Amino acid sequence: MSIVVRTEPLRGAEPPWLVPGDSYSVVVLLRGYAEPEGAGAVVRADGSVTLVLPRSWPRAPGHRAALSADGGAEAALQEAARGPILVDTGGPWAREALLGALAGQGVAPGDVALVVGTHGHSDHVGNLGLFPEAALLVSHDFCLPGGRYLPHDLREERPLRLGPGLEVWATPGHAGRRDVSVAVAGTELGTVVLAGDVFERDGDEDTWQALSEDPVAQEQSRKRVLGAADVVVPGHGAPFRVVREASRAAEAESCGDSRPELRT
Repeated sequence: MSIVVRTEPLRGAEPPWLVPGDSYSVVVLLRGYAEPEGAGAVVRADGSVTLVLPRSWPRAPGHRAALSADGGAEAALQEAARGPILVDTGGPWAREALLGALAGQGVAPGDVALVVGTHGHSDHVGNLGLFPEAALLVSHDFCLPGGRYLPHDLREERPLRLGPGLEVWATPGHAGRRDVSVAVAGTELGTVVLAGDVFERDGDEDTWQALSEDPVAQEQSRKRVLGAADVVVPGHGAPFRVVREASRAAEAESCGDSRPELRT
C-alpha cells in the first residue's frame, strides 16, 4: 500500500510551545520569520529557537560537572545532553527576547549545557556568546568550553546519539554539506524534528530552492525528515504536523469506500 505524506499547520503552536516527552521535552522559545521589507529585495528574518529539556536535570548552580574530552565526542555530547540543550540561538538582535524566553522556562544561560547550531548563518547562531560554559555543536564542528575541538563521525547514514530518542542528524543542503537537525522521539506528539532551514516554513515547496546552496542534497534531507517526523520545527515559521495517509488508489483496491487511515 502506498502512503501519501502531507503537512498541515499545528494549531496552538505559539511560543512558548511545549511538547512533553518521555525523556526530553521540546519548547519552541522563539518562532522564526522571514518577511519582505520595502520595495527592494530586503528580507527581515530571524531563526526559530528551541529548547530541549531532559526529564530531570541538576538545577543547583555549579552542580554540573566539567565536560571531559577523554571519552571522545559522543561521550561528551551524551554528558552535555543531561542538561538543557538549545537548538539555534537567533540573531544578535534577538538577544533580550532569547534571555527572556529562557527565563520564562526557569533556565539561565549558565544552565545551558549544549548549544546546537543547525548551520552557521547569523540568524541561527548570532547569540553563541551568551553560552561560554556550554558545549557547542555548530554544523559539524564540536567543541567543549574553552575551545577544545573534538572529531566525530556524524554522517547522513550515522547520526550522533545524545540520549534516549535524542539524535543529531546530518541534513545537508541549505548551507552546503554541513547542516544538521535534531530529532526528539518519544514526545506526546511523536517524533519532533528541529530542522533548521531544511524547511523554511510549512508550504515552502515553491520557494526553498532559491535559498539552497545544494538543492539536490536538500531535497533528500527534506524527504528524510518527512519520512520520520510527526512534527517539524522549521527555521522561519510555526511548527507543523506531518500526516501520512494511504493513497486513494491503493485504498480503493483494498478497502472499497473506506476513509484513508491517518497517522500522526
